[in-house]
Amino acid sequence: MPATTSNMIFIIRHGQTALNNAHVLQGRSDQPLNDTGIQQARQAGEFLRDKGIVFDRIYSSPLIRAVQTAEQIAPGIPVTIDDRLIEMDYGPYEGMDLKNPAPEVITFFRDFVHHPAPEGMEPLSAVVERTGSFMESIKDAGGNILISTHAIAMKGILEYLTPDSGGSYWSKYIGNCAVYTTGCEDGTFTVPAEMKAE
Repeated sequence: MPATTSNMIFIIRHGQTALNNAHVLQGRSDQPLNDTGIQQARQAGEFLRDKGIVFDRIYSSPLIRAVQTAEQIAPGIPVTIDDRLIEMDYGPYEGMDLKNPAPEVITFFRDFVHHPAPEGMEPLSAVVERTGSFMESIKDAGGNILISTHAIAMKGILEYLTPDSGGSYWSKYIGNCAVYTTGCEDGTFTVPAEMKAE
């Protein structure tokens, strides 16, 4: 019989940045973690270590806030950058004040499933395609894997892993340093689940 390959994948959103705190649509702006974000990432690392989780591989978006989050969670483990994990491209809406968003963005955010992204934004289907491509590329990696990414990119992964979700993840709130897990055994992913403190 052929050997089985199994792994457990932990997907985390980065910690808080100054733009998060200011309610600005951050997108691909390369903002570092603020003090709160560093603390959030450290606490996430402690939470995972308390569960006995040791990472064999770490992958991150190229944006510094995601890289810093990974480094705080698992110090000393090399971080592999993958561009497919970058945040959604918000195009002309990058930097928009979320307390006073454009009408077309309000429409989009209220119902992602039935309203396409406004012109100039990356389509959600493209987010699913690229993040799904990344997930396929690590199927046979084995061991415990950490993926450090962003809210919309993370939702793209969750949508890819749950094709019958009907787009429900798009409108789900994912806070800074929220963690979801999925297993992969012999090339098949399990339904993702959120990890919460008990």
